[in-house]
Amino acid sequence: MAQNRSDVQYETGIGTSDLHSIQVLGHDLAGELLGKVGFAELAYWLATKRRPTPGQLRVFEAVLVSLADHGFTPTAIAARLTYYSAPDSLQGAIAAGLLGGGSRFLGVTEDTGRYLHEVLASLGETDAFTDADWDEAARSALLAAKAARLKVPGLGHPNHKDGDPRTPVIFQIAEDEGVLGPHLTLFRAIGRVAPEVLGRALPLNGAGVAGAALADAGLPLSMLRGFALLARTAGLIGQLAEELENPIAPAVYDEVDRNARYSPPTEHTPPEE
Repeated sequence: MAQNRSDVQYETGIGTSDLHSIQVLGHDLAGELLGKVGFAELAYWLATKRRPTPGQLRVFEAVLVSLADHGFTPTAIAARLTYYSAPDSLQGAIAAGLLGGGSRFLGVTEDTGRYLHEVLASLGETDAFTDADWDEAARSALLAAKAARLKVPGLGHPNHKDGDPRTPVIFQIAEDEGVLGPHLTLFRAIGRVAPEVLGRALPLNGAGVAGAALADAGLPLSMLRGFALLARTAGLIGQLAEELENPIAPAVYDEVDRNARYSPPTEHTPPEE
């Protein structure tokens, strides 16, 4: 027998509204949150259903700023070209940029956080670890990845080969705020022993340290890529605002179109029977 629709309930703790009010996370939006809670704090609160500590919030905000924009990356170019093609669809242009967040751009934040968490889960209790213990744990993890021919996320950067300028700053902020936990500690150890194990110096990149910092700040691993995309949304809005004033998409399109080389496929002749 079909269930009466009046008996169906869809539970949420995020928000609701009625004729006179809007409720978000158990608080009156207009009376308790507007002008009193910052956007980053609300984003953290929405994802975890708990308010961040001041230290967690400072690290979270630093990570968002660190990931907002990196110039003419593929995500920015995709957004600009999409806006050139469909200027009536700002949301489409932003979405096009966000869809480019994967294993090479932005997704490294989540990949690093997950990788570090898996290594930590294999270590058991780490409260009494010394630097030597962390180095040994990092060494074992890198050797295992090397043997399996797996790339360790968060290591290396195409531009900042001598060190990502974001990395020491985020480490310092986390340390100052007392939220430098096991993910960042393990990641730092990986950076120390990587040259020894891999035979070359690979800096800890900013996207990787962002993932470690977000994990230590108590944010869910399954949402780490979402926070990277949240940060990049602000950057894409900036890119598109600039595209309106100083467009580069037409030149990019013309450059590719003019220099395209047409090579028709070779016709395949089936063998005679």
